[in-house]
Amino acid sequence: GDQGVIGSEEETIIKPAIEELSDNGVCVFGPFPADGFFGHGAYHAFDGVLAMYHDQGLAPFKTIVADEGVNITAGLPIVRTSPDHGTAYDIAGKNAADPTSMRLAIFRAIDIFRNRIAYDEPLQNPLPKLYHEKRDESEKVRFAVPKQKPKSTEEQA
Repeated sequence: GDQGVIGSEEETIIKPAIEELSDNGVCVFGPFPADGFFGHGAYHAFDGVLAMYHDQGLAPFKTIVADEGVNITAGLPIVRTSPDHGTAYDIAGKNAADPTSMRLAIFRAIDIFRNRIAYDEPLQNPLPKLYHEKRDESEKVRFAVPKQKPKSTEEQA
């Protein structure tokens, strides 16, 4: 937003959202200006980049990764990946497309799908509770058992 010259969303929406995520234990940084962030290679220090709109993130991404990029849409109930080259209608049916990015998009979708299963599986069948508290009648295991105070010598006798 150039300190509000071309918009206030960075100050009023993006920064507060980043601060809230950070306060809740999410490891997030930013915001960063896209031109310097990608142009000077700052993206190498991060596992993922969230762009606010298509051209801000995908234009530099496609330039950097050439034919090996995979676009992932997060936050959907389904897995959605896409090769970085898009539809490539201009070369469709001409046997000219490089399949690398499409293969990588398929493999990445499979990886994400398997990771979701691996993440959800332990939550599907929790262990039965080994103890019951007076106020908690649920059957799920609680792994954080509160420490009990040691008994005094008078109570032990």
